[in-house]
Amino acid sequence: MANLENKMAGNSINAASPSLFAKATELKSRLLFVLGALIVYRIGTYIPLPGVNTEALNIGKEGGLLAMFNMFSGGALGRMTVFSLNVFPYITASIIMNLLTVVLPSMESLKKQGEIGRRIINQNTRYLAIFIAALQGLAVALLLERMPGVVAEPSFLFRVVIIATIVGGVMFLVWLGDQINSRGIGNGMSIIIASGIVAQLPQHMYQLFESGRSGALETSMLLAIVGSLVAMLLLIVFVERAFRKVLIQYPKRQVSANRMTGGETTHMPLKINMAGVIPAIFGSALLGFPITLAGLAGESDSAFLQWINLHLSHGKPMFIAAYAFLIVFFCFFYTSVQFSPAETAENLKKQGGFVPGVRPGEKTAEFFDYVLTRLTVIGAIYLTLVCVVPEVFVGKYQIPMPITGTGLLILVNVVIDTVQQVQTHLISHQYEALINKNNQRMSKQSKRRRR
Repeated sequence: MANLENKMAGNSINAASPSLFAKATELKSRLLFVLGALIVYRIGTYIPLPGVNTEALNIGKEGGLLAMFNMFSGGALGRMTVFSLNVFPYITASIIMNLLTVVLPSMESLKKQGEIGRRIINQNTRYLAIFIAALQGLAVALLLERMPGVVAEPSFLFRVVIIATIVGGVMFLVWLGDQINSRGIGNGMSIIIASGIVAQLPQHMYQLFESGRSGALETSMLLAIVGSLVAMLLLIVFVERAFRKVLIQYPKRQVSANRMTGGETTHMPLKINMAGVIPAIFGSALLGFPITLAGLAGESDSAFLQWINLHLSHGKPMFIAAYAFLIVFFCFFYTSVQFSPAETAENLKKQGGFVPGVRPGEKTAEFFDYVLTRLTVIGAIYLTLVCVVPEVFVGKYQIPMPITGTGLLILVNVVIDTVQQVQTHLISHQYEALINKNNQRMSKQSKRRRR
């Protein structure tokens, strides 16, 4: 085994070599399954809703929440297809269930029941996703009926058909994401969302470079936009892979007269951006509601709607300030939901672990809270910078960015997670191959000894 471990240590760097990838047949089948699932998804983004005249649509071009959803859905919302809502009703339901596990004691106890509790929570999440998708489907049907020339015969039956089609499309994508999780590579829901963003990216980049070629956009400004995107990409990759190592030590224990166990030293990794992309999505959604209402109202004499169009449009100073405030707020809020210093300190105390130089129990909880607060401050500044820079370009120079900071965050996180899983499969395949070779060599040696 020592020889085997040495071989693994020496060959782990070459886990992603082309020869090893060619031999990993299971990994190739998983990647092909993901590719096939994404092809099915992209075909569905071009199947229109029944009874809708897609040529008369003008959705997602006025900004606000609809524009954000249209980008994340790969243009499916603008075309009003069966996958218009993507998997966002399920993601919303998942976030609500996560919050309820903190607020409601019954949900918290259900979470602690292990696999059985997790299945019940997943089932309830799907029921809640169906309810949210039905409400949003009704909103879509009412929106379509208000648009001139889009719906030939507005009726109750039309609304029922739209709701059933949208709910069916959402739950099909949820099922497809689960299949990617079990039979493919990466997180299925995230890959579906990322593929929609990637599908829109070439068109937006073409429009950006076409503006530079036609002279509508100065060359220096075009280079500044591309340079800022590259800088944000490098910053996101660096921060998303960075974490703070907290030293955890376990004391030695005597389990028998001549045997000691424990005495190990390990690290607890705490990510700088523990909240992920959730604060940016929440902030965009909350600010997008009034912008969307103002856009749907069209030309209105309401002073409130006029004030929204004047001050809360994308790129306006008040919008940028409110967006930054919401991102910082949700960073601290969602991090507190995801990580409990008191619970972590209690679990370490039960397992006999401790942070060197810190007393177990309450002092350890205070230490984790102190470290987590400092990390969250850095993560909030980082998220705010990534999400606000595109808005500054939009507001000051009236330039549409090819991708938002939220979209770039999702893409980078999905790519990092998928690459890590691919490397894990390659190393696992290499480990199995070395074990088989080692077993064959040992069997040959045993046969020679018998002779």
